[in-house]
Amino acid sequence: MSPLPPPLWQQLHACAAVVAAVRGGASGTTAIDATPAPLRAGVQALVFHVWRNAGRAEALRRQLAPKRPPTLVDALLCSALALAWDSANAPYDAFTLVNQTVEAAKRHPATRASAHFVNACLRRFLRERDALISATESDPVAVWNYPAWWIARVQRDHPHAWQTILQTGNHHAPMSLRVNRQKTSVAAYQALLEAAGIGIRIQEKSAGTPDLIEDSAIILEKPVPVQRLPHFADGWVSVQDVAAQMAAPLLLQKSPLRILDACAAPGGKTGHLLELAPNNATVLALEIDAKRVPRIHENLHRLGVQAEVRVADAANTQAWWDGQLFDAILLDAPCTASGIVRRHPDVRWLRRESDIVQLASMQRQIVEALWTTLRVGGRLVYCTCSVFRAEGSEQIKAFLARHADAVLLPSCGHLIADADYDGFYYALLEKREKLDS
Repeated sequence: MSPLPPPLWQQLHACAAVVAAVRGGASGTTAIDATPAPLRAGVQALVFHVWRNAGRAEALRRQLAPKRPPTLVDALLCSALALAWDSANAPYDAFTLVNQTVEAAKRHPATRASAHFVNACLRRFLRERDALISATESDPVAVWNYPAWWIARVQRDHPHAWQTILQTGNHHAPMSLRVNRQKTSVAAYQALLEAAGIGIRIQEKSAGTPDLIEDSAIILEKPVPVQRLPHFADGWVSVQDVAAQMAAPLLLQKSPLRILDACAAPGGKTGHLLELAPNNATVLALEIDAKRVPRIHENLHRLGVQAEVRVADAANTQAWWDGQLFDAILLDAPCTASGIVRRHPDVRWLRRESDIVQLASMQRQIVEALWTTLRVGGRLVYCTCSVFRAEGSEQIKAFLARHADAVLLPSCGHLIADADYDGFYYALLEKREKLDS
């Protein structure tokens, strides 16, 4: 007999604890992982909803409680408002959420003294809901649920698509699969999914979307546990966003033999490189964070492929490079992750605008260092899961201005997230002989 799900008040208090942790600078993933196992799945669903509505919730909280309450009380109050304000999309009806939030406040020492205050605020919200919501409509942060600087940057970088980018970032991301064509075909795997009762969503190919982006991708109608995917443990398929699946085929158009994956964790793109590369090709995978390296090994083992994996800073070539030039380099550079906020909705509230400058500097250091390890005629794919031009087109424009031996080949540039894929940037660079000055 299946255990009963935890009561909603308990999930709400755990949700508030996660929200408070992220406000303090913790990673959302880390905070959710620290939640007791029986609560984790339910809390993740709640807290993702909260982060997607946190701008509106904060604006409502300011009306109900102009003086910010203690940290955990404030997080609990804002969580309830984020979950309750939009009646059409709320996971529970507003009265249930209010009652259970007050119960959560009563049940825990850190919030018990403020239970009457929480009750008064939320009861007022129920009475004056329409007027309170209407009063937030002039606040862009409340309307779009992103920090003001983020909204302004997207407006500047994508003046014709900024609304689409922000709206898409507040939707649920689809579960996308990459078929390992060494083991089966896309059509054959689709048949296996159908036989397993797993629905497939027809892709809505946008004008200008590169053909490479859909070459091995399947999008599911709704997410399922990986254990339900036929032959997942045998490496027939991997979970990977459709846009991320473009990296390997873009780089391997010339069948290189010596390949570098410069920032490899968790190993999805490393595995894809090995699925598509010639049998006699070798792949060196670097990862600066030793704690993330086991994930690379796990993914490669499941796929039945091998790479040399090292813990190393890609920018510090003296520490890892043996002097042999590479035919192809994949640089999935560290970035703000602004293109994958559907999957990581906490990112928008963790990032600061100053992070873009710091990350762009890091990206420049890495690509400069890696360029010296690429042979003439070799190719480098620079990509980021970011919609900010400072981490994409502006970075590559500056790189080309510094390097007369670099040529930008046809590549999609900024991919604007849509129903099928995340926001990414891709540039394919080829190294040419330097001309005598």
